[in-house]
Amino acid sequence: MAGSREIRNKIKSVKNTQKITRAMEMVAASKMRKAQDRMKKARPYGEKIRNVAAHMSRANTEYRHPFLIERDTVKRIGIIVVTSDKGLCGGLNTNVLRMALSKMKAWEIEGEQIEACCIGNKGFGFMNRLGANVISHVIGLGDAPDLAKLIGAVKIILDGYTQDRFDRVYIFYTRFINTMKQEPVMEQLLPLSDERLKGGEGPKGQRGVWDYIYEPEAKPVIDDIMVRYVEALIYQALTENMASEQSARMVAMKAASDNAGSVIDELTLIYNKSRQAAITKELSEIVGGAAAV
Repeated sequence: MAGSREIRNKIKSVKNTQKITRAMEMVAASKMRKAQDRMKKARPYGEKIRNVAAHMSRANTEYRHPFLIERDTVKRIGIIVVTSDKGLCGGLNTNVLRMALSKMKAWEIEGEQIEACCIGNKGFGFMNRLGANVISHVIGLGDAPDLAKLIGAVKIILDGYTQDRFDRVYIFYTRFINTMKQEPVMEQLLPLSDERLKGGEGPKGQRGVWDYIYEPEAKPVIDDIMVRYVEALIYQALTENMASEQSARMVAMKAASDNAGSVIDELTLIYNKSRQAAITKELSEIVGGAAAV
């Protein structure tokens, strides 16, 4: 059995760790509320631009944006992997990276080439260790991501699809369900599906017919709207991932604090038993010495 001094040092060390995990839990709880507010505020803009993009995609039949055209064959795939910059958030990053790895292996078996854009330090490091072809990345976005800092890395993927470098583009991120549940998801970003553009429908589910006056002409307006729409989708995925990150970190730090409390109780019990055994031994020696005299 370990000595009393060694056990006391272990108890002190675990208590110090518990203080850190409790502080991190409270910080994560504060950031989680802000991240959830940011995610909810981004949804109305995403919904509105989705409706506009849906209406414009159906209004002008003479011009079809490349983002709306389905490719006949799929040989090259671009992926956007959204993860966190920091760890200590449970299995959040592990789950989404495991999903991405599984899909990449399946695509490689089918002979498809894959190029990746990484948003977040964890995903960037994982893809580099994996030996994947990372064509762009952005890290250090902080707790309040700026769309202007995000656009540069994303534009390489969008331009690649427009220039027929990719046949499809997918995005991997963690969707926020509630504080206790977050799920990794993979969504097809390009070409835009009817499910993505569903929203320009009438009251009975019929698609509305919209007519616009374009200035100066239809093509540049539709091009700009479609790009802004896809950027809004990626930004929404990032806000969902950040809300999931803070929630997962808060839960993980709470579990760590609870586990530290259990370890402290066990060590305290061992310390008391060790101390009691030492006292009993000393009493026995005193009684034995007195009896010998």
